[in-house]
Amino acid sequence: MTVFGMDIHSFYLTILLVSGCITVLYIFFGDVLDAVGEGIVFLNPALILSFITFFSASGYILEVITSLSSILIIVISVITAFILDTILHFFVLVPLSSAEESLSYTEESLKGRVGKIIIPIPDDGFGEIIIESKSGTISKPVASYENTPIEEGTQVLVIEVEKGVLHVVPYEDLDTEQS
Repeated sequence: MTVFGMDIHSFYLTILLVSGCITVLYIFFGDVLDAVGEGIVFLNPALILSFITFFSASGYILEVITSLSSILIIVISVITAFILDTILHFFVLVPLSSAEESLSYTEESLKGRVGKIIIPIPDDGFGEIIIESKSGTISKPVASYENTPIEEGTQVLVIEVEKGVLHVVPYEDLDTEQS
């Protein structure tokens, strides 16, 4: 069978090489194309490229190792690519996208969090705080909100963030005081 003047083996191999090269380019420059797939899930460039790669790879392999008709091989390749693409989407891309969001934080999200002073804050000076989170420990520079010294080991509440410095006040947990 010939497609676009090429035999089917060469067609599958050409599509495989081109989609592989585009996939490598997408890895490096994919942030530009991510806006395209933002609202419409089935237009995700990673899924489209992987479908084309799976289709051409399975088609080439089936053409080389079997004696099935080319039309049947195309149908089998489309079904195989669809199944592999679905597996890739639900078991790799969806968990990765949700994990990426859960591990990040913004400085604004630190407002209202409780941390512990590890380097004491002098009058009108700076110290250091650690804040425990699900993704690990966050260490940031800190200053007293009221410009008063705060000792090492004191639990503090983050009031505001200004130019990367957390401004804090000593924190008293009401639940532990009532016990």
